[in-house]
Amino acid sequence: MSIAWDAFTPWSSLAGGVLIGLSAALLILGSGRVAGISGIVGGLLKPGGPDTTWRLAFLGGLLVAPLLWRLFAALPEAQPVAGGGMLVVAGLLVGIGTRYGSGCTSGHGVCGLSRLSPRSLVATLAFMGAGFATVYVVRHLLGA
Repeated sequence: MSIAWDAFTPWSSLAGGVLIGLSAALLILGSGRVAGISGIVGGLLKPGGPDTTWRLAFLGGLLVAPLLWRLFAALPEAQPVAGGGMLVVAGLLVGIGTRYGSGCTSGHGVCGLSRLSPRSLVATLAFMGAGFATVYVVRHLLGA
């Protein structure tokens, strides 16, 4: 294992973490809603679903934030190690997993853990364990 120190971006990572925490705090203080991206997107996919305005505003913020960041600094370069097909399959598996887990990493990992939710702790440990196992299998057993 090696660490790509030239791709290490502590300040932009810290800024991103602060903005995620700030947006989650503002959402729960303003509306009482937990900021889970899968739940926010899932609510938009329901015809006539409630709370469309804040859901669109939250997702708009996710899209606009990197554009604003580019005004002040370069974005870290994304270096995907998988092909397009593998990324689509991985995205679908994550989406299915978030439905079965009743939430995603942002909902359980960021918001649930900060509220000391035992369910979110179990979900986050399951996410992390599945991620570690997947990387091990794909990189070391399959050689991809």
